[in-house]
Parts: sequence; structure tokens; C-alpha cells
Amino acid sequence: MAQFDVHQNLSSLRVAIPFVVIVQSSQFDASRSRVVVPLVSKKAMSSSLLKVRAKINPEFVINGQAVVLHPLEMSSIPTHQMGEWVATLEDSGLEITDALDELFTRSWK
Repeated sequence: MAQFDVHQNLSSLRVAIPFVVIVQSSQFDASRSRVVVPLVSKKAMSSSLLKVRAKINPEFVINGQAVVLHPLEMSSIPTHQMGEWVATLEDSGLEITDALDELFTRSWK
């Protein structure tokens, strides 16, 4: 389980949120949980969420499905409850990190 790995979402919300992406640093691999950000199905997103700035909600295609990063719903999941690995977004790591920076920054641009 590496940073930016995408796993299936096993929760009851898996239709609207089919995947989660691990965002925690490998520095914490010994932990029994992973900090993840939901990848929400673009079809399932409400129009109000679609109006959020693109920088905080980058879009990706995972297994042919358009999804949107939704860091406002970030959470921690025990590793034994993580679904199957399906992809990596390592090549988009900077985009994901920028979205998290946008969420946590104290200065607005």
C-alpha cells in the first residue's frame, strides 16, 4: 500500500465513491491505517460540488470511470478494510498534493 495507490471502496457508499486514494506518506507505513481521499464518481457529484475550484478537485479516470478527488471528505481507514488495489496515481502525485495544500493553506491566492 503505497502513497497515491488507488483501492476499491468497500463501504456502503461505493456506488457514489467507487475508489479511495492513499495520501499518507510511506514514512507511516508501519501504521495499521491509511489516510485516504475519496474519488467520487463524477456522475454522482451534485452540481454544488462540481462548482468547487478545480485545483482542489482534480479529475481522473480510473478503470474507465471519471472520478473527482474530494479532499473535504478525507478519512483514515484500517488497512484490513482497504479494498483491492486497482491503480496508482503516482504520476499525478503533485496534482493531489496541490489539492491538499489548497485545503490546508492559510493564505488565499
